Amino acid sequence: MLKGLCQKSFCKALWVYHANTGACNGCDIEVINVLTPYYDAERFGIKLVGSPRHADVLLVCGPVTRQVAPALKRLYDAVPAPKLVFAIGSCATGGGCWFDSYNVLGGADKVVPVNIYVPGCPPRPEAILHGVAVALGLAPKKVAPETFRQETVDELAQGRSAQNGGRP
Repeated sequence: MLKGLCQKSFCKALWVYHANTGACNGCDIEVINVLTPYYDAERFGIKLVGSPRHADVLLVCGPVTRQVAPALKRLYDAVPAPKLVFAIGSCATGGGCWFDSYNVLGGADKVVPVNIYVPGCPPRPEAILHGVAVALGLAPKKVAPETFRQETVDELAQGRSAQNGGRP
């Protein structure tokens, strides 16, 4: 669904508004690095804009602190629909190493709905570009579904006895 929406709504270019919500600036440096001629994000139509009212994408870096949460919500409301939200870095995806601090609410998804997560501390520019390419439908998702099954006590006992050569 997200792929179809992005291809219809954002077929030409993505205008990005960058928001720092309490980061150490590591992710900010990598985001700016994506915009340099070496990585040339403008070939995908990605352009950094100075106003959220002109943006298609809200790019969030850093853990969401209690002080910045209301401002981030207002910023999200200022971006016209349809809009995407990217959480860049470990702090924006889950709070990073400050996830249980008194002044940190957590990742960006605690305040605004996030469409694409780009993990890393800081994420490499290639990872950021891959996240944008996945959002635009230019690259396939590389996440495989994971299934878990709880073992019973009997299965665990049989596994231990087989590992110990039949000894209990």
